[in-house]
Amino acid sequence: MTTFDKRQEGFEKQFARDEELRFKASARRNKMLGHWAAEKFGLTGAEAEAYAKEIVAADFEEPGDHDVFNKLRQDFDARGIAQSDHQIRRTMDELMEKAIAAIKTSG
Repeated sequence: MTTFDKRQEGFEKQFARDEELRFKASARRNKMLGHWAAEKFGLTGAEAEAYAKEIVAADFEEPGDHDVFNKLRQDFDARGIAQSDHQIRRTMDELMEKAIAAIKTSG
């Protein structure tokens, strides 16, 4: 194996680790987002947990965060709860940072 091959293999392994971290962080962030929104909707217990799972599932509809954002936007609008696009996106960003930090510290 040449130095180039070893280097390429190292990059591939790092890419795979980064993608796994991103996937785990997104799922964790989405669950936290679901609980955040559920609290705003007045949901507790099993209802809040079920809603959090809906948000996690929404992320598999299309690539990126648009599907999660759209689900949240529609749900806030349907319930007549004022929440700006900026606030939703800011919360998404904040919770992503928390999710990444939690995953990195948990190993």
